[in-house]
Amino acid sequence: MKNTLGLVDGIATHLTDDEWVLVADRQDLPGEARKIVSLERWKKMMPMDRSEAHRYGVLLRPDDDPDGILPWIDRVPLIALQFPSFRDGRAYSQANLLRTRYQFKGDLRAVGDVLRDQLVLMRHCGFSSFVVREDKSAADALKGLAVFDLIYARSVTNPEPLYRRRGSKS
Repeated sequence: MKNTLGLVDGIATHLTDDEWVLVADRQDLPGEARKIVSLERWKKMMPMDRSEAHRYGVLLRPDDDPDGILPWIDRVPLIALQFPSFRDGRAYSQANLLRTRYQFKGDLRAVGDVLRDQLVLMRHCGFSSFVVREDKSAADALKGLAVFDLIYARSVTNPEPLYRRRGSKS
């Protein structure tokens, strides 16, 4: 995925060497690449040898319940959340649940109709990597992560609202 941005030590970076490949359900699995497969395909592959589990990520579509990944949450290195349209915000809720309730510590990736203007909110919901639409510039989208990062409400990245964060410094 050539238009992938990621947070490396909290700093947004263009991941030019991203090795993950999104594999459709009917597509054969590529040999050595790290693969992102649908939740349905993932469940069929389980139980998987722990030595192989690090090579597979899971794609959750908007209608998929994040509870479906719970038995394997500790061995999934990457969960990709699908944005079929920039107007569909269900993946924001899935991201928040995965980070807060399920304590997912791996890479949480936004895929699909991902645009620059969404990146800051995605970051605050817990996303750590983003595959920007192919017809958009990754360099331009990278600016979207740096422009406006202060939000007033609490979030996954800032569990305290701004007034409490400011009040605790005095």
